[in-house]
Amino acid sequence: MNVRQRIGRWVRQWFPEKPLGRRGEDMAARYLRRRGYKIIARGQGWKGGELDIVALDGETIVFVEVRTRQSDAPTRPEESVDLNKQRRLTRLAVGYLKRHRLFDRPARFDVIGVVWPDGRRRPDIRHFENAFSAVGLPGFFS
Repeated sequence: MNVRQRIGRWVRQWFPEKPLGRRGEDMAARYLRRRGYKIIARGQGWKGGELDIVALDGETIVFVEVRTRQSDAPTRPEESVDLNKQRRLTRLAVGYLKRHRLFDRPARFDVIGVVWPDGRRRPDIRHFENAFSAVGLPGFFS
């Protein structure tokens, strides 16, 4: 084993790679910051689920669901945000707005799909603004 291999083994032992989902959320947050969003919360979990990213786009509160896949996955990551997931995210978003007394602010739901092609350091990122309306609460979000 040469020196390079030994160093690589040591680095992997002491600094293990983050799980794919976490790496995707990190890249999505970086992507949003570069586009002028202000990240105000990440990984806000309560009974019933978790909000991946809560951000500000101007005065609008944006609840961002991040879906990450390897390149060999049969479907696109954003396709996995089905009606049940939208209901859960709506309930979590209402809870967040209530807890932080932010009902006077406009809000929306975005979805970011992150696909990590094999052998590449950077993923392909697709951002869907206003991806869906609040489910179960018509007219609640603008």
